[in-house]
Amino acid sequence: MLATLTLPARPQAWPRRYPLTVFAIVLLALLQLQIGNPLPAATQWALLSRAPVDFTELQFVFAALPRLTMALLVGAALGFSGSLLQQLTQNRLVSPMTLGASAGAWLGLVCATLWLPELAANHGEWPALAGAMLALLLVLLIAGPHGIGGLPLVLGGMALNLLLGALASAIVMLHDQYSRNLFIWGAGDLTQHDWQWVQWLWPRLAPMLLLLWLAPRPLTLLRLGASGAQGRGLSLWPALLLMLLAALWLSSVAITAVGLIGFIGLLTPNFARLLGARGARDELAYSALLGALLLLATDAVALLASGWSADLVPSGAAAALIGAPALLWFTRRQLPGGSQQSLALTPAARPLRPWGWALLLSGLLALAVLSLTLAPGAHGWQLAWPDALIWSFRWPRTLTAVAAGAGLAVAGVVLQRLLRNPLASPDILGLSAGATLALLAASLWLGRPLQQGGPLMAFGGSLAVLGLLLWLGRRQQYAPGMMALVGISLAALLEAVLQFALARGTADSFAILGWLAGSTYRVSGEQALLLSGGVLLLGALALCGQRALTLLSIGDGVAQGRGLHLARSRLTWLTLVALLTALVTSVLGPVGFLGLLAPHIAAMLGARRVLQQLLLAALLGSVLLLVADWLGRVLIFPLQVPVGILASVLCGAYFILLLLAQRLRRGRA
Repeated sequence: MLATLTLPARPQAWPRRYPLTVFAIVLLALLQLQIGNPLPAATQWALLSRAPVDFTELQFVFAALPRLTMALLVGAALGFSGSLLQQLTQNRLVSPMTLGASAGAWLGLVCATLWLPELAANHGEWPALAGAMLALLLVLLIAGPHGIGGLPLVLGGMALNLLLGALASAIVMLHDQYSRNLFIWGAGDLTQHDWQWVQWLWPRLAPMLLLLWLAPRPLTLLRLGASGAQGRGLSLWPALLLMLLAALWLSSVAITAVGLIGFIGLLTPNFARLLGARGARDELAYSALLGALLLLATDAVALLASGWSADLVPSGAAAALIGAPALLWFTRRQLPGGSQQSLALTPAARPLRPWGWALLLSGLLALAVLSLTLAPGAHGWQLAWPDALIWSFRWPRTLTAVAAGAGLAVAGVVLQRLLRNPLASPDILGLSAGATLALLAASLWLGRPLQQGGPLMAFGGSLAVLGLLLWLGRRQQYAPGMMALVGISLAALLEAVLQFALARGTADSFAILGWLAGSTYRVSGEQALLLSGGVLLLGALALCGQRALTLLSIGDGVAQGRGLHLARSRLTWLTLVALLTALVTSVLGPVGFLGLLAPHIAAMLGARRVLQQLLLAALLGSVLLLVADWLGRVLIFPLQVPVGILASVLCGAYFILLLLAQRLRRGRA
């Protein structure tokens, strides 16, 4: 369990770390003020007591100083909030980001900005708090009282991050004329033009001082366990609820002020313990101090990068670029071999009968015909064979949805069998994110259009992620929690690069966002045929090698005893998965959760053998993506919802229900 994980204790707490950290903050603040600032030090000091007289002095007083103050306030709030959440759950990998609270707060702010602009402008913290509370409530329902310190809490937060992020992206894309200002805000930018937001934020951080006085005793008792805390007179649930609300409030007001900035709340409590913080009050106070230092350093990096690139580099993007590798490092240190048991997410079922196979195949054919013939028009719904022009638009997207769904499903089956991990899929493990990162990086820095990045570039990104997974996963034997957290880290890196691209404010911003949503409406006939041919070829190779995959899924000893070369076989299968993921991503864009959902439904329908599961999952993946594509085309006609967003929402909701069902089964047992 993650609750039992602690960093190695230092022999003795270092009493000088507080003054040294304060000294580091002061030194870094002075250095940050000099970045891009032509004013001499004497003038800067004089401006603290007199009014500015020219533009450079105005910029220093009303831009540089408020930005510095905001970095200190937001960093302290996020560090304090992360420490409070980690001590409440006794889970060292918990933060507002990994709990889904940040994504919930962001979704609440996006909805309020578009539909309740007056509320968002005057009291944006309340819709942010409502979204964060909704996300946390769902995560707690998934984890249950006994899973709050373990893997279910992290997995539920990861699923909600992807699901709520997909919902927010859909809303932004459907209201593009009203949401352009949300791009930089979503990237987490500390840029200030006056002292207004500083004056707004600092009174709302007052709960930090109150909690620093009241929270240490209940937090110390919680380290004894729920029963031990209650036995010493602690009213457990009221104390938990109040402190959870306080942590969410601090995160929500910070997000309202500067947007999404991840990893600060996750990393600073871990660094605080690494540097000797052991008591509850000590950890809270020192995490706030380290949070201010870390965000200040991150913002300095963002300012330097902005000066070098001539483009705005958001502080949130810089924090993700720094924090994602740190999360991987903490994950590698904190997940021991004892947490590597697989999770049985699907109950046993009878094998699917022949009439069931016939019904599914007939359903796929019927859906394909309906996708081509049934659609709303200017005079209502029309059911007719399309003319030549409409046919040229519809058949490529229909074929693309069928082929991409089958390809992602086959990749999911192979990964789950190969790693003996029911949570493995191209998107959860970050393979889709790796392919997307490679294509997006080529578009940003090489000037190549996203659609022309090609499968080879995407394959390189997926292969790099696979290498990272193999290196990180060997120690934990590809534990579900570790693999999922690698996916979180890579998704955060993708988000950082994406927010950098969007914050540039170019005309391509919505084109990039649309491609990342997973779109079929821009796929040409040639691309659809190439994708279908590639998926058929790679799928046939998977079927031909199903005996080797069966042996590998049973165990390394069995596979080796049957004469299988383990390293070569595993590398071959992983390369096939990377090829499938890269091929689909380069044509369609990233699609979330489908590679996880289709294999599980196939198993629930009784496909326990590799051959059966490969065929049934491919069929189900095609059906699911075809349904998502057709719904995206007709739900809000004449506008369209990208298939990737709809698939992520539908499949993400299923994944959350799957985790809830697992918790109910665990409770009955």
